[in-house]
Amino acid sequence: MKQALLFGFLFFLMISSGFSQTPDIFRLEYTILPENKADVQLSRVKLLANLPFTLKDSSNIIVGAEYNRIVYDVQRDLGFENEGFNLLHVVDVNLAYVHKYNSEWRFIGVLTPRLASTLTNPLENGDFSVNVTAGGFRDRRNIDKPSRLVLGVTYNSSVSIRVPLPIVYYEKQFHPKWTYVVGVPKTAMRMKIKEKNTLQLEFILDGYFVNLQNNVLLSGTDLGSSISSSAALVTFGYQYNFNKAMSVYAYAGHTLFQSSVLKDDDRNDVFTLNDESSFYFRTGFRIGI
Repeated sequence: MKQALLFGFLFFLMISSGFSQTPDIFRLEYTILPENKADVQLSRVKLLANLPFTLKDSSNIIVGAEYNRIVYDVQRDLGFENEGFNLLHVVDVNLAYVHKYNSEWRFIGVLTPRLASTLTNPLENGDFSVNVTAGGFRDRRNIDKPSRLVLGVTYNSSVSIRVPLPIVYYEKQFHPKWTYVVGVPKTAMRMKIKEKNTLQLEFILDGYFVNLQNNVLLSGTDLGSSISSSAALVTFGYQYNFNKAMSVYAYAGHTLFQSSVLKDDDRNDVFTLNDESSFYFRTGFRIGI
């Protein structure tokens, strides 16, 4: 029962965060996209933790935090100084309420204040944003073919078009060794080789938006005041499970689409930093549910 409550909350957190990930209580992860034809290399260290508290009515309050340290290394000459966006920081504080409606359905609300900045100067208004996510989660585990369904909406104040976006996620174990996932930001096919060994093929959407405290002066009068990156990837990986909750993993893949741009104060694209594909490698340690 508690696992279902936690999975629902953590999936909604995964949607609202903007970073591709799976629901976890703790995760330490390293990701790298090696230098590509645009002479750009990107690496990221992720650390997250979430702590649940059970209320008397079987509902849950969950608090947590996630930190992403992103190193954006451009080797080519851009025609302007790029030191202002070499190192990026994204910090999320997660506050959630999970209400048990009946034996299958839970209602979930997640509030995620975010700090996304270069942190080269004292904090400013542009460093802060907020994500709000709400919806329902259905968990059917005690049947021949277990499944999970998530429906909801999410609102992100840092995107250009500030309207709520729908959430749809469906996971089904259709064979004792096979499970498929259809949703955003991840669609996957998972195969359990043995009790402690799993292979997975993934399609992932990933990205971030970070405020630049020191604006970048481009040609003419254009100023870059933020950096935005998005990517679609296909990866294949292996996971070793120490037990039902604790595991280590490694994935390798390639981007199908990648775009990193500087934006002005009106969120218009003013300079393309990277639009070339890249290889992708990710490894880490996690404690799931």
